[in-house]
Amino acid sequence: MPMTSDELLDFLADNGIDAKTVTHPPLATVAESRMLRGQIAGGHTKNLFLKDKKSRYFLVTVEEEAVVDLKTVHQIIGASGRVSFASADAMMDMLGVLPGAVTLFGVINDRDHRVTIVIDSALMEEATINAHPLVNTATTSIGRADMLRFFKLTGHAPLVLKVSA
Repeated sequence: MPMTSDELLDFLADNGIDAKTVTHPPLATVAESRMLRGQIAGGHTKNLFLKDKKSRYFLVTVEEEAVVDLKTVHQIIGASGRVSFASADAMMDMLGVLPGAVTLFGVINDRDHRVTIVIDSALMEEATINAHPLVNTATTSIGRADMLRFFKLTGHAPLVLKVSA
């Protein structure tokens, strides 16, 4: 059973990770989320859940306006051949989220460590990073260092690479 948003927020609090969450109407796309600009400070994320030819999975997180070339990103992230978007079933199975709610926080549900996390180096320049807390009806702000601590607590070591064009 995947962790819920409330359980994720409790996990963050229980581990001394400072996070601020704002609820809002459902936001499934970057275009929809632009209505929050000015209300929530920090870097806002765009997430791509990808699969390569050997069924390896990658969660690529970039700043919301970043452009990612899907024809060449496999060379940067170490995938076997070109990548495609992973299925909604794989997303739910590994990250515990539905399409429109893909988030770096989803790795808390990747207990088998099947997903490689890739964070764009430009996003890592932000002091605060914003992501959905497993649902697209809220945005959670977390400091860059706390985000890295979150990954460590979940047993994930993110790759920080220049992914965006």
